[in-house]
Amino acid sequence: MTKITFFRQNGTFWGFQETGHTGFGEEGDDILCSAISAMTMLILNTIEVAYKTSTEYTIDDVNTDIRVTCKEVLTTADEKIRFAVAGLFEGYYYQLVDLTEEYYEFLDVDILDA
Repeated sequence: MTKITFFRQNGTFWGFQETGHTGFGEEGDDILCSAISAMTMLILNTIEVAYKTSTEYTIDDVNTDIRVTCKEVLTTADEKIRFAVAGLFEGYYYQLVDLTEEYYEFLDVDILDA
């Protein structure tokens, strides 16, 4: 099972951590894992490249642990960046919640409020 925990402070999403394999399919043929991986990289690349905003991330392929954070979203004076980045994280959260309706045995999504 893949567990994804989103980080939120005062209603603002600022990152997430993903751990574990979904186990939905064989390695290399797991469409759920592929979807999560693609969405994760879309979020990371959009924040860093399109929005030119720094993120902190770690990807541990051995232990299947991915952490993406953008604490800048909590302190920036640029409201457009705050809205855009936090919105990406929040949109990802809701997309994954939708996926849990069908893949509840393979995916768990949670929020950690700080």
